[in-house]
Amino acid sequence: MTPYRPRILVTNDDGITAPGIRMLVSIARELGDVTVVAPDSPQSGKGHALTLTDPLRLTPSDVFDGVKAYECSGTPVDCVKLAKHVIAGEDSFDICLSGINHGSNASINILYSGTVSAAMEASLEGIDSLGFSLLDYAHDADFSQARDHIKSIIEKVLKDGLQDCKLLNINIPNLPKAEIKGVKVCRQAAGSWVEKFTEAIDPRGLPYYWLTGDFVHQEHADDTDLYALEHGYISVVPSGHDLTRYPALTSMKYIEL
Repeated sequence: MTPYRPRILVTNDDGITAPGIRMLVSIARELGDVTVVAPDSPQSGKGHALTLTDPLRLTPSDVFDGVKAYECSGTPVDCVKLAKHVIAGEDSFDICLSGINHGSNASINILYSGTVSAAMEASLEGIDSLGFSLLDYAHDADFSQARDHIKSIIEKVLKDGLQDCKLLNINIPNLPKAEIKGVKVCRQAAGSWVEKFTEAIDPRGLPYYWLTGDFVHQEHADDTDLYALEHGYISVVPSGHDLTRYPALTSMKYIEL
């Protein structure tokens, strides 16, 4: 009897030709039967956006030799929805892997991340989902230093499943393989962006604006993702969709009529 091979969905937000997804596909194909559905162009910072006013297109791609792949005209969330409801049909996926993102999605960045939102969309469908990010924004970033750790995490989740959540936000420090100390399960740190817009004038004499900013840590506790990353560990944050602030359910009672 042929051993069961897990059905693995791979997606991202940097686009189907990004180096990060190539690395993730190379790992995933060692562990199961892979289907790739990824954007046809970069979609960074799209968060949980989906397409409502334009038709979506799926185009078969031969980017990954021997792997069924499609490029999608929509957002990362669109990719997952189409993978689930159009490509998979009545079947489903055992796991969804998103990334590997070029740049951090630690702390508050999870809210903006198309990488994590794609994984979150799959988790809403009941699929164990992992979002991977490397703390290097360069297009030619070296993803190989964390390959063994990434494969190990995926193998463990395939074997034992996720407990008490369906989504992991995983960030990898930009360090040589020998300097990565291990993996830490931790919580999301508090942080924020101090933003500003640079104004300039286009060739037609009209103003335009370019968003810039600096990320600011708002805490330095040793149980957070930012602390783990700063100290050479891969951070793993169990995440979800419930945005309720539970302590406020009591303190806000004065609003009730």
